[in-house]
Amino acid sequence: MAIAVMIMFVIGIKTLLSGDTKDKELASNRYYPCFTGEKWGVINGKGEFVIEPTFEEMITVPDSKNDIFICMQEVNYETGSYKVKVLNSKNKEILTNYDLVEAIENTDENYNMWYEEGVLKVKKGENYGMVSLLGKELLKPEYQNITALPGTKNSFILKKEDKVGLCDKKGKIIVPVEYTEIKSIENDYKKGYIVKNVDGNYGVIDFNSKVILEPKYEDIQEVSGNKTYVVKQEGKWKLINEKQEVVLEDKFEQVAKVEEDKIIIVKDNRYGVLSISGEEILPPQYEKLKVAFGDYYIAKKDGKYGVISNTSEEKIPFTYENISYQTETDFFIADKENGTEQDLFNNKFEKRLTGMFSNLELEKGYFRLYHNQNYNYYNFKFEQKEAKEVLTANEIYLSKKDGKYGYVGKDGNIVVDYIYEDGTELNNYGYAAVKQNGKWGAIDKTGKVVVEPTYELPNNMVIDFIGKWHLAGDLNSYYYTDK
Repeated sequence: MAIAVMIMFVIGIKTLLSGDTKDKELASNRYYPCFTGEKWGVINGKGEFVIEPTFEEMITVPDSKNDIFICMQEVNYETGSYKVKVLNSKNKEILTNYDLVEAIENTDENYNMWYEEGVLKVKKGENYGMVSLLGKELLKPEYQNITALPGTKNSFILKKEDKVGLCDKKGKIIVPVEYTEIKSIENDYKKGYIVKNVDGNYGVIDFNSKVILEPKYEDIQEVSGNKTYVVKQEGKWKLINEKQEVVLEDKFEQVAKVEEDKIIIVKDNRYGVLSISGEEILPPQYEKLKVAFGDYYIAKKDGKYGVISNTSEEKIPFTYENISYQTETDFFIADKENGTEQDLFNNKFEKRLTGMFSNLELEKGYFRLYHNQNYNYYNFKFEQKEAKEVLTANEIYLSKKDGKYGYVGKDGNIVVDYIYEDGTELNNYGYAAVKQNGKWGAIDKTGKVVVEPTYELPNNMVIDFIGKWHLAGDLNSYYYTDK
């Protein structure tokens, strides 16, 4: 749970981290809830108040790029009732023709939470509709409820007369409101949806509203690949294609993944691999199994992860707590037992680096590694790069000397003396966090101290400042505070 929440938290603050000039320009126009003096308000990327802190409840900012702020009022905790006022950055009330306005929250299986982009749920009388962030009505308020399809983006469950359908973020009806249940396939709207009709039978509808499989099956598993589906018919699980022809049957209890010409199956709670023709590639003897690339698999055995070939040859030893393969960068990240460091392997299964992996920037082609109390940057060929080579828009850079941290300019000259125990690079707002005597403060892009090191922040997984405001340690919310 803690690891999952950490992932959510790190993803949530991605826009704060160092980037190029364009990122920094955009950052100044972003908005975040703030908490001070026991009241809630909103600040921008310069740390200035946009909404003065006068509200008793935390303000919802559905999209940090847009000035729409949902402020709760008159909350009755016994009945669960409340009212909302929706404000923009000019403190003007908007969307006043609705009785209630809400951001649409979504959560995946790892507890990562987000608000669905570009849309809001609105209520008029007893019914719900959907509008864009600009206030354009996408769905008229005529539904019992509108919720996000759990774990799947751009997919909204519509409930009406106790039946359900589905629409996208433009309000387009994808699945008519005539089913009793809708599930996504592999949490990917592009792969379509499994629907259950009033007779209790299952079918498949794709994102373009095309009926792929008529609802006549006893059950359908939430996997697909190569235009094949796992269905239950006459009490048997079968792999069928879009023409409803049987591709494979009687060889598995469950299919975990169909990928190209391979099928990862589950039998007696063990994972193995079959070819599409049903030939055994790997016997079902692993606790977990996932295709990495080609004929190589990430497997779990005796509680540990390793990498094997399709002949069961061990390529990375079974000594890791977890292993992931980064398709975009073509390398493996293997979590060590200590829980804080990873080993990085290339696609030839050679161990190249060890350290705490972070700050993966796919577009800019680098990542950061913390090892032996040093921060270093690397490209995807594992070649070390200087901070100024990857953080090209920054004015100053974190530097270490004699066990202490300071900051240097692009010319290498010292801007901030080596007096700190720890520090961060400048974020997109032009601030860096610095640690002294066990406490955190902040400097600006010129090296000037804007917040003396006064915050201990023991619960913060990410240390970040916007002016005097620091990111709160509350993992269930995402806001800035001066407490």
